[in-house]
Amino acid sequence: MSGLVLKLGPRERVLINGAIIENGERRSRLSIMTPNANILRLRDAIHPEEVNTPVRRVCYIAQLVLSGDADKSEARIQLLRGIEQLSQVFTDHDSRVLLETATEEVLNEQVYHALKALRALLPREERLFAATRIG
Repeated sequence: MSGLVLKLGPRERVLINGAIIENGERRSRLSIMTPNANILRLRDAIHPEEVNTPVRRVCYIAQLVLSGDADKSEARIQLLRGIEQLSQVFTDHDSRVLLETATEEVLNEQVYHALKALRALLPREERLFAATRIG
């Protein structure tokens, strides 16, 4: 993850390579220079009981890799399979771009960036579910 910049709010927590780090009283900016560091913003973390949709399931797998709770090679296969399944539902151009980005990032072992792309699908998924409940 060379060159990743994290902007943290006051008291915001982040998990970096298994260590929880809490920001101080002021906003701050951290530059992560170590390639392939495992980083997860705790405010973005999905809790196990919230893993109730296809996109959330794939995001959760990525999150487990970043927290060090999943085998990277096994999770890579699950991530790619999950992204492939999502691509059968999300067929619009913007979603395709996000899924392609997520795939590339997984293949490049940049799981944080893959998670970021996948999280952008969450509002779209929510709208799809809302539309099916109404219709």
